Amino acid sequence: MTVIIDGRACAEKILENIKIKTSKLNKKPGLSVILVGENPASKVYVKNKEKKAIEAGFNSNVYRLPENTSKLELLNLIDKLNNEDNTDGILLQLPLPKHLNPSDFLDKIDPKKDVDGFHPINSGKLLNNEKPYVIPCTPKGIIRLLDEYNIEIAEKNAVVIGRSNIVGKPVSMLLLNKNATVTIAHSKTKNLIDVVKQADIIVSATGISNIITKDMVKEGAAVIDVGIIRGEDGKLKGDVDFNNIKDIAGFITPVPGGVGPMTIAMLMENTLELHLLRNNLC
Repeated sequence: MTVIIDGRACAEKILENIKIKTSKLNKKPGLSVILVGENPASKVYVKNKEKKAIEAGFNSNVYRLPENTSKLELLNLIDKLNNEDNTDGILLQLPLPKHLNPSDFLDKIDPKKDVDGFHPINSGKLLNNEKPYVIPCTPKGIIRLLDEYNIEIAEKNAVVIGRSNIVGKPVSMLLLNKNATVTIAHSKTKNLIDVVKQADIIVSATGISNIITKDMVKEGAAVIDVGIIRGEDGKLKGDVDFNNIKDIAGFITPVPGGVGPMTIAMLMENTLELHLLRNNLC
């Protein structure tokens, strides 16, 4: 029988544990989020992050900047937060307006405050199988779900569909560092069906609706769906044809309610970890 992976329940357990740990600290962890522009999805994401940070007992600050914010203005804010003692984690919400290049700013965030784990120092440590200051939130959440459900990673064949710096590449490194045999595929991979069919663990992060179909999944595989697409009916769905695959897979994440809640939980966990690190409490 297929196990539906409950990301909400796992995330709530983690968040409750963070809340307990935070309540015992003399000083609250501080999360600062920067939102530039009026992207509707980003505004919702930031609101959810702010809510969870407050519930965790953190100091939460959201800097909402206008669409026409200049490069210099954004760099100045990042510099200010880098030097602000009450800020442990800095998150620059993506995407940015078209006139702003993310790499011009992500590299400027102090790696010890880089709560998303995107700074080249953190990425490089992950690549070298060293411990970064923090691990990117979504990949970290994926591994945590696999561990929570006792899904074996070592010596398994894992296929990651998607090659982004945010999910695809870091989750591939995490799986590889746990001794999986990892294949990175993408929407342009030839014979994608044959590639994915070999996988014991499938992680799909393309944002392409139903790119993973029933004929691509071998019986008993663990299927992790990172995609979030809003259909014409207004409902959220993922990369995976959930209804037709759920009786084949051994484990599968739903959309919504799978990876999404874990991403926010890992953001809170990373904030706490950075706070402990900066205050020599770990």
